[in-house]
Amino acid sequence: MADPRVRRVFINSIDSYASRCIAQCVSERAVGRTEAEEAEEEEEGRARTSRSGARAFHVVGTVSGKCDVGIPHVLEQYLQPTRDELLSKLMDCDVVIYNITQHAEQVEEALWAVSALHNEMGRFCGPKMFILVSTVMTWACSKPVDPDTPLTDEMFWRRRAHPNFKSYIDLEKRVVKIGKTKRTLFSTYVVASGLQYGMGEQAFHYFFKTSWLGQEHEIPVFGDGTNIIPTIHISDLASVIQNVIEHQPKPYYLLAVDFSNNTLEDIVKEVASIIGPGKTQKRPFEEAFLTQDLSTMEIDSLLVNLRMEAVHIKELFSINWLCETGLVDNIELVVEEYQKARGLLPVRLCILGPPAVGKSTVSRQISEHYKLHHITLKETISETIAQLEDDVRNADPDAENEDSSEEARELLNSLKDSMEQYGGLLDDQLLVKVVRNKLMSNPCRNQGFVLDGFPKTYEQAKELFYAEEHDSEDGASQISSNSKKIMPEFVLCLDASDDFLKDRVMRLPERLVQEHNYEQENFLRRLARYRANNMEDETVVNYFDELDISPLYLEITSSDEPDCLLLMQKIFDTVGQPRNYGPSSQEVEEEERRKAEEKMRREAQERAEYERKDKEDAKHSAALWEEWVCTGCWDVV
Repeated sequence: MADPRVRRVFINSIDSYASRCIAQCVSERAVGRTEAEEAEEEEEGRARTSRSGARAFHVVGTVSGKCDVGIPHVLEQYLQPTRDELLSKLMDCDVVIYNITQHAEQVEEALWAVSALHNEMGRFCGPKMFILVSTVMTWACSKPVDPDTPLTDEMFWRRRAHPNFKSYIDLEKRVVKIGKTKRTLFSTYVVASGLQYGMGEQAFHYFFKTSWLGQEHEIPVFGDGTNIIPTIHISDLASVIQNVIEHQPKPYYLLAVDFSNNTLEDIVKEVASIIGPGKTQKRPFEEAFLTQDLSTMEIDSLLVNLRMEAVHIKELFSINWLCETGLVDNIELVVEEYQKARGLLPVRLCILGPPAVGKSTVSRQISEHYKLHHITLKETISETIAQLEDDVRNADPDAENEDSSEEARELLNSLKDSMEQYGGLLDDQLLVKVVRNKLMSNPCRNQGFVLDGFPKTYEQAKELFYAEEHDSEDGASQISSNSKKIMPEFVLCLDASDDFLKDRVMRLPERLVQEHNYEQENFLRRLARYRANNMEDETVVNYFDELDISPLYLEITSSDEPDCLLLMQKIFDTVGQPRNYGPSSQEVEEEERRKAEEKMRREAQERAEYERKDKEDAKHSAALWEEWVCTGCWDVV
């Protein structure tokens, strides 16, 4: 027998960002638990999985496309049902939630759904609830009485919609009106949501992605950036909806916004600082419409300017807020959710081995396959010096960061002095500092890196990663969070016999010998030093072994292409799938164009080769014919 306390909840477009997150949060509520009780349990350390009782909500919903894997937390999903089929499913539910914050085409369906249910009230088996999750864009043109006074849900009758959201406000009014017919049997609510963030991002995804990819030196802020954007974490929006279902408040129109007043510039600056280049640039708002990753609805929402306060949810509900003070104050949590939800986890590798074993070639191929940053000592030192020179040259004496400018000047002088003293090299302390700064940069922390041929000694490894081990409560050794951010997950040890390495260097073109400093004397000295370092009691490999990072040993015995391909495949199998964004539509088009051009080039070469051979065969045949005729080996008729 079904538990009467379990409610069946319908959510539309359950495979979209907002509806999927709402479904997940709503479905986790257990029977007989209010949100306040669950929060109390969590504070006392009791895990959610230990709560007694079944789930309070059984979630069903529509999906936009066929999915081979079921959506977690969803009991049933309906693919493109007819209106009659959909109405039948809605009639089976206690609560119907229509989220129109992402897709404008859902406005018409939501209007049909609430009207159809209203017409079927006589066939209801019990009370039903309809919740419209709308958007603050229906307030976009509202003017407060006092510029310093926020708009509140108590003023909803004065709201004025953005021109592109007229149909939304018409739907809101219709939903409210239908709910006044017979509220005890069919209650309706409008929850006007701020721009949603968290659990993977939607409206702000462009800024997160652009920052994370690290391809732009400055992240754009469209317009002057001073517009205040009402926001709410998607989990907090789900909490508001849960409270509406459980408490059925008297007000039928509620604002769902957090208590921040962040501007667009505040948000973009914080995102750029945590996972991006740390710099922003104001661009004309018209440029936003040229950005393929932003829809017109998202652009309109990002340019809204509203100071709002959710009075009803503050007074009526006891919400266990996740991000009460907004996105900027909770940026670390939001970034962590973003990376986890989108599978954007860094891949960190260290490639070790003797000179000429092929570390750079392998590192380059790994970097290209996984879209990682290839870290070499030469390039890292050059980039650091160039950046420091630029910082010193462009330092503003009146700026607040005068200390950082002085630090840059001191470090630059130290680097140049060390290189002059050690014949173009850095002492270990400065070398480790430069490499560590590079590994701690946002691009390396976002995508990951391939550290090519460094560290070379146990002491360098210890200084570079300084694991800062400390004991946990159970006595186990743990590594500090800072060290974890740059500690390699995979250590690849390439090796080959000395004879193989010498033979490889002898076969190299002179240009590469000069480029890699592989002249006979230098190469033999470097090889001997590498062997000596790895005969010590404490080696780089020992360092990683002590941290339970087991190196992958790869013996190089051939330079033939098939063997190299097998080697790379073994590495790819060990590291696993990429954890990066897939190729963009432009990259896909470019790759297809490149493949098409390569195919045309190959076919042209084959045709040319065929024609050449055909001509040679014809010439050869003619010569034979002439020879045979001349020698009388052929009877000419």
